[in-house]
Formats: sequence, structure tokens, C-alpha cells
Amino acid sequence: MSEHLDGETFTFTINDEDKSSYKRLDLFLSNKLPDQSRSFIKMLFEKGHITSSNAKKKIELKKFPEVGTIVNILIPPPAPADAQPEDIPLEILFEDEYLIIINKEAGIVVHPAPGNYTGTLVNAVLHHCKDLKGVGDQLRPGIVHRLDKGTSGVMVIAKEQKCHEGLVKLFSTHDIERKYECLAMGRSFPASGKLESTIGRHPQNRLKMAADVRNGKEALTHYKLLSQFNKLAHVELKLETGRTHQIRVHLSQLLKSPILCDPLYGNPKEHLQRVGKEIASIINEYEHPFLHARILGFTHPITKEELHFEAEPPEIFQKVLNALKVE
Repeated sequence: MSEHLDGETFTFTINDEDKSSYKRLDLFLSNKLPDQSRSFIKMLFEKGHITSSNAKKKIELKKFPEVGTIVNILIPPPAPADAQPEDIPLEILFEDEYLIIINKEAGIVVHPAPGNYTGTLVNAVLHHCKDLKGVGDQLRPGIVHRLDKGTSGVMVIAKEQKCHEGLVKLFSTHDIERKYECLAMGRSFPASGKLESTIGRHPQNRLKMAADVRNGKEALTHYKLLSQFNKLAHVELKLETGRTHQIRVHLSQLLKSPILCDPLYGNPKEHLQRVGKEIASIINEYEHPFLHARILGFTHPITKEELHFEAEPPEIFQKVLNALKVE
């Protein structure tokens, strides 16, 4: 990936494994660009932003190119405008005049970005909180931390500037309790431990983060095995730091146990083959990693009240877990 005034560019070269795994180019690209929807990829194609520099004939989204084909993608920069309110349902766990706690569903992007200018959590919160604009960034009003698009769970959003500044400080000094749970691939997950590395941008794939790269930042994750199944582990994770993709990187790279159905750090197609037909039938076309932010606790920046919130994982997470328990 490279960045320039006109946006971001991505280049992929089709190899033999890609050819055997995909029948359509749009499916391949939606896997390679997990933060972008297929409808956005289609829009890019229609506007001439998806091209090939060496294909013998024009590439098509519904067909898969030949091995060796170079596919170039240009994602335009964000529109220079404020995020707008949208009537999108929110699961609210707590709210006062200073902040709001929500249980984010998997699949919703936290704030507007290329490919996701609308339909984000920010758009939903702006509709719910009429006076949120001006708190923090114009495209990310109220946001002090984020969950990846595919991650569900508890988030806090500031409704007032002083509270926003206080929450930012809590996150920067790591004075926040954050616990996640996930389903990870592997037959023999360690009982407990600490994962420690630096995390920074992947040197070859700019969509990804990686452990122990140059100029990376310190990252520390504690983990505890909750249940070990035949080919999957149910794991609790506690964050001491909050680096981008931290849990996903630590499990996939340090423990070689990627999160189930993680399209960026694992191989969902291979995962479904390994877990068996019953589990695969439950997952079906669910396209998000099985990672959930279950607990968020902190001292209220304004009232100084000790706050603690917990949300159960999504229904599909529970269904897979229940099926594993009766295998």
C-alpha cells in the first residue's frame, strides 16, 4: 500500500493459492480489504479505480484473473465533511450527561473512513446525541478508542469535551480494565500467560500490523484458557496496552493460533474445513473474527464513580460455543 494526495493505493499479484481459493475477484478483494464492503469495492470498480497493469483482457469482478495478474486498487481519501446523524439502532448499556456506553455489533465501523463514510457508529451516536459535534475530531466526534469493524463488544463514547479529554488520558495511561474473549484455532492452547512484543505496521502488507517490527510500540496482552476443545480454544484476554489489532497479532504471530474466521491474520476457508461440518454450518457466511470486547471498567473522569460494564458475546459466538461443548 502507498499513500498520496489522491488517497491510498493497493497492489495484489494473483498467485496459485489465490486461484484455487476464489472464483470471483470481488470475493478475493473483500478478503484482502476486510474493512471495505463488497458494495464499496463494486463502486470502486465502476469508477475505474480497480485496474490491472498486465492483464491481457479487462478484469471483471465476477470472474477471477489468471495467475500472475497484477490488480491495482485506488481508494479515494475521506470526504472533507462532518459526519452526519443517521437513525441506526444502538444497544445502550449506560448513559449520563457526560458519556455513553454501547455494545457494538460486529460489522459496524466505528467512524467514517474511506469506503465507510456512512452507516458507522459515529453516525448512529450523532443521531442519538444531538449536541455531540465539537467533542474531539469532526469525523470522529466523541471517539476515544475503537474496536475493529468485525469486533463486537463494549465501547465508551464521550458526550462532552472535558470528559473526552479525561477518557483519552485514562486510555493513554492504561488505567482502563479491558477484557476480551475469543475463539482461537488450535488443539493445545497454553493454560495462561503473557504475550509481549512491539507492534507496528507490517513491512510488506500495509493493511496488517506485525509484532517486533522496526518503530513498533510496546504491546502487552495477558491470556487465560477458558476451555480447550478439539480444534478450537475459548480464551479470555486482558489488555494492558491498546495497539491496533493487538490481540489478533499476538495470537496469530506469537502463539500461531489465529482467531476463528479472522480474514486478515488467518484463513477463514481453512478454518471452516478444520472445525468440521457442524460448526461450519453454524458459522455459514459469517465473515467476522470471533473476538468480543466483554468487559470495560474505569473511573468516570467527571463524577469519579467506578464504572464496570459487561456484555455477552453475539448469538453466533454462543451457538458455536454451545456446539463445541456437546461434541
